[in-house]
Amino acid sequence: MQFDDDASLDTSQVEDRRSGGRFGGRPRGKMVGGGLAGLIVLVIGLIFGISPDQLGLSSDPRGQAPGTTSGSDLAAGCRTGADANARQECRMVAVINNVQAYWASEFRKRGMTYEPAPTVFFDQPIRTGCGVADPASGPFYCPVDRKVYLDLDFFSTLSSRFGAEGGPFAESYVVAHEYGHHVQDLVGTLGKAQDRLTGPSSNSVRVELQADCYAGVWAHNATRTLDEDTGSPMISALDEEDIRRGLDAAAAVGDDAIQSRVQGRVTPESWTHGSSAQRQQWFTTGLDSGDPGHCDTFGR
Repeated sequence: MQFDDDASLDTSQVEDRRSGGRFGGRPRGKMVGGGLAGLIVLVIGLIFGISPDQLGLSSDPRGQAPGTTSGSDLAAGCRTGADANARQECRMVAVINNVQAYWASEFRKRGMTYEPAPTVFFDQPIRTGCGVADPASGPFYCPVDRKVYLDLDFFSTLSSRFGAEGGPFAESYVVAHEYGHHVQDLVGTLGKAQDRLTGPSSNSVRVELQADCYAGVWAHNATRTLDEDTGSPMISALDEEDIRRGLDAAAAVGDDAIQSRVQGRVTPESWTHGSSAQRQQWFTTGLDSGDPGHCDTFGR
């Protein structure tokens, strides 16, 4: 996965609320976590999409955590595609820019208006519109405040705990999946998952598989989506190895794969996100078609 060195990055689409990081910032408060057991329980429920309130993490609806930092350091360090090729947080900014540029263009084609959603980088417990989450929550989209929440260290967990190979495109797939939920929120399909039912054919699984399909649609169009300043594609290259690693990540976070790894048995009746095969199938459907109209997981 390669970015155009001259592409311009828009860090205004990211709220950097990390307590510290590569670009500076002092720790603010004590990290709260449940250790490995807590991590596994939360990741099973929250990985790639469900907001904290759906597991009862918190009923606190108050807005943002106090004492958070601005994104000034991120803006100073992430200016161009060359920065995205060199540093993870800048790569995430570039992917967020590209994903949102694609969906804005797609919505315009359909006579609709795309409302951008920021991504929040965090590494400590944080209040969101959906309750209080900590980094063990995994990446998620909160429909209450319409923001994506992402702890960059999650990608190490994806490899070390769940066996994914990882890599830049695997990380990008995660981001694109979360923005798939934002698209669902904008068009009104996200609410279909609120019945809390589980199982391979549940609405919860269908919502997650559609977000995987939307991630594939974005990947199909990623190198065709232009940087507004340069008029050239921000992402200059995706190759077969990138796609393979994206599919590997999709398989690693299938409900059956997680259950087998964590509890030693598979219980389909409790699935909320779909099996490895389902997740790969729908990502591939989006990737091959490049058309969100092919992502009707509810009609099949």
